[in-house]
Amino acid sequence: MTTTPESNGKLPLTELGEMAARGERIVMITAYDYPSGRLADAAGVDMILVGDSAAMTVLGHSSTVPATMDEMLMLTRAVTRGAERPVIAADLPFGSYQVSDEDAVRNSIRFVKDGGADTVKLEGAGPSLSRAAAIVGAGIPVMGHLGLTPQSATMLGGFKAQGKTADKARRLLEDALALEAAGCFSLVLEAVPAPVAERVTAELAIPTIGIGSGAACDGQVLVLHDLLGLYGAFSPRFTKRYAEIGTEIQAALERFAGEVRSGAFPTEEHTYAMPAEELEAFLSSPTPRARTET
Repeated sequence: MTTTPESNGKLPLTELGEMAARGERIVMITAYDYPSGRLADAAGVDMILVGDSAAMTVLGHSSTVPATMDEMLMLTRAVTRGAERPVIAADLPFGSYQVSDEDAVRNSIRFVKDGGADTVKLEGAGPSLSRAAAIVGAGIPVMGHLGLTPQSATMLGGFKAQGKTADKARRLLEDALALEAAGCFSLVLEAVPAPVAERVTAELAIPTIGIGSGAACDGQVLVLHDLLGLYGAFSPRFTKRYAEIGTEIQAALERFAGEVRSGAFPTEEHTYAMPAEELEAFLSSPTPRARTET
C-alpha cells in the first residue's frame, strides 16, 4: 500500500515503480514555494516537480530558458521546507547541464545537497543520455523528459505536440528506451499523441508521467498555476482548471483596495491597544527633538 498523507516519512523512490506495476496512478504536481509544497503534501500527491516553468508562472518570463540555478535552488529549498512526504524532483535549468557531464553532475549535487531535492529532471535524449548516466553514476536519481521539451521549444517549432508522424514517434520510443538504459527512474512525456505515449509506457519498465499525453501513462502532472487558474498568459490544450484562484485573488484585492480608500479598513478589531495610563503618559509627554547624526 502507498503511504497516506496522514502517515509519516518520505515516500520511497522505489515505491513509484511499484505503484506503476500495481496499476496505481502516480500523482505529480509542480510547486515553487513553501505554501504550495505544504499544500501539495497535505493533499497526498506522490511527487512534486520544482519546475523551471517557474520562469514563466512565477518570474514572468516568456519561456523557461531564463531560469537560473540560483533561482531554482531558492525555489527548491522553499518547497522542501513545506513538503515532507512527496518525492521532490528539481528541474535542471537551461545551461546547467548542456555543456558537459561535469556541469550536469555538479549542478545536480547542488540540488540534492543545498536544495534538499530527492531527484533531478533533464530534457531530451542525445547528449542528455550521457548527462543522465553521469548523474546516476554520482548516486542521484534522474527523471527524463521527452516530447515537448520547453527548453528547446524554438527548435521544435514552438509549444506544439511532438511525435505526430510515424518516424518521429519511433524516434521518441527509441529515445525513451535509451533514457531508461542510461539509468533514468522515470520519464515525463509531454504533448505526445496518446497512442504513442501508450506504446512507450508499455515498452518501458520505468514509470511514465504524462502531461497532455493521454490516460495510459503511469501518472499525470499539471502545472500548479494552470490547475488553479493563477497563470493566464498561456493555457495549453491539456490543462484542466480545478479552481479559479486567480479570479478570487483579484476580487479580494479589489475589495481590500476599496475598503482602504473608503476608510472601512482597518477597524478597531484590527488594531492594538495599550494600557490607559501608558497612553496618557505618552500623550502628555513633550515632543522630542529630531535626532541628528554626530
